[in-house]
Amino acid sequence: MNKSSMKKLLSILLCIALIAALALSTVGCSKNDSTASVSEASGVASMGEGETKFLFDVVDPDGKESHFEIHTDEKTVGAALLSLGLIAGEDSDYGLYVKTVNGVTLDYDKDGKYWAFYVDGEYAATGVDSTDITAGATYTFKAE
Repeated sequence: MNKSSMKKLLSILLCIALIAALALSTVGCSKNDSTASVSEASGVASMGEGETKFLFDVVDPDGKESHFEIHTDEKTVGAALLSLGLIAGEDSDYGLYVKTVNGVTLDYDKDGKYWAFYVDGEYAATGVDSTDITAGATYTFKAE
């Protein structure tokens, strides 16, 4: 190789090395938000403040699941979920008739579907407003 082509090749290699170094430094300086909690990364939204913690799951009419980690000082599941705006309904002779969960409204009289309440995977024996919170338990509303 002659001296001219050697200089040209060396210049090209140096340019490539410089571009690679700049690209690596740019990637290294990018903001990496490593403070995201593990629960958010796994699709579980943490809500509320308080000493007691429980899990709350929602299965909507389309089968889409939403998961929440609830922190509260309330005594009942219903009071905790009402205070966070996750459920809404009407008071009846039998307790709270939940019609809206996580923004989705079901009315058995209109569409033949309702929100079923489960405690640790079992159909609840009591209504949400009279179910005392057990720390670590999972409470679920499923559209049925």
